[in-house]
Amino acid sequence: MAVKARLSTGAGGGHVRIGEHSTRTRRPCPEGYDKHAFEPFAVTVDLAVLTIRAGVLQVLLVERGQEPYAGRWALPGGFVLPHESAEAAARRELAEETGLADLTGLHLEQLRTYSEPDRDPRMRVVSVAYTALLPDPPEPHGGGDAAQAQWLRYNALGPLAFDHDRILADAHERVGAKLEYTCLATSFCPPEFTLGELQQVYETVWGTALDRPNFRRKVLATPGFVEQIPGAARLTGGRGKPAALYRAGGATTLHPPLLRPTSEGRP
Repeated sequence: MAVKARLSTGAGGGHVRIGEHSTRTRRPCPEGYDKHAFEPFAVTVDLAVLTIRAGVLQVLLVERGQEPYAGRWALPGGFVLPHESAEAAARRELAEETGLADLTGLHLEQLRTYSEPDRDPRMRVVSVAYTALLPDPPEPHGGGDAAQAQWLRYNALGPLAFDHDRILADAHERVGAKLEYTCLATSFCPPEFTLGELQQVYETVWGTALDRPNFRRKVLATPGFVEQIPGAARLTGGRGKPAALYRAGGATTLHPPLLRPTSEGRP
């Protein structure tokens, strides 16, 4: 029998459907198990979506249209519905709150779970956070209960709603660390890119300048990191010759790793 659903505002900026039956068959509770023995809590998703625009690291944020934290910037996100996985909820909330759907080149990976008892002022909420990287992103537009959505400079943000400052900082640190030993940097790049553009990814995320010849040598010496596109080149400004174009190679990890410089300038 169909049950009409009603909506309740969610902690992550979305809604949770109350009274909606899932289309999946639920298994009966084992004999002797009391499903009311534990306090219920909600599960949400939050997305730290990062991109590089004009050499600047930017993050996708939404302005909350409802309390708590009405008018405050927050990460896109919302409640996981009964019939969907956390990743499906993340993709749905991204589309609903920012208008960004069916994105070519979107890299989405789970970051970690945030479960502090007081992270939401209304109820116990556990959030599964995701990091998303997007090259050459379109302009977003607010939807659902998000008043607006914008790309904002990572280094120029004020306090965010809930514990989203912590989630965003963790996402930035995770991405910076993975640049050292994986091919994640190519997820910031379009399908065809120059080595200069790839170097800009490292410099922007790490916040430090890299030696151009040394970077180029290390990248080209790493098996499967990038592949040169035969005969393809692009002018990058100035009077020099066009720069060769590359695409992501087949590797997922870097051997040897491309280490971040230390404060003394040594890897």
